[in-house]
Amino acid sequence: MECIFCKRAQGDPEFEMTDVVFENDTVKAFYDLYPKAPLHIVIIPKTHIQSIAHLEENHHDIMAALIYAAKDIAAKLGLAGYKLVFNVGHDGGQLIDHLHLHLLGGWGEGVQRKVEV
Repeated sequence: MECIFCKRAQGDPEFEMTDVVFENDTVKAFYDLYPKAPLHIVIIPKTHIQSIAHLEENHHDIMAALIYAAKDIAAKLGLAGYKLVFNVGHDGGQLIDHLHLHLLGGWGEGVQRKVEV
């Protein structure tokens, strides 16, 4: 069975929501259902990779796409500062076995809370 993030990445109507804030050929980003900050966005690769621990040499472009997507989203939201977090494995707090990057921010004043796609 495919993971929920694979289904979201593929646009499965059952798992697709209107909260997509960024998408290109490599990654998709959406608001976290259980935010840990005033602004909490999850960025996933469209290719299934279980976690950082499962990265291979050919994943350089995917990792770069995740980081650049976070940078672009933060800029569109006007974030002067933010956190990027990868949880690795269940012992590291990873709840879904699909690599994902958390973009956390929104503690400052004047921060836009929604992105126009």
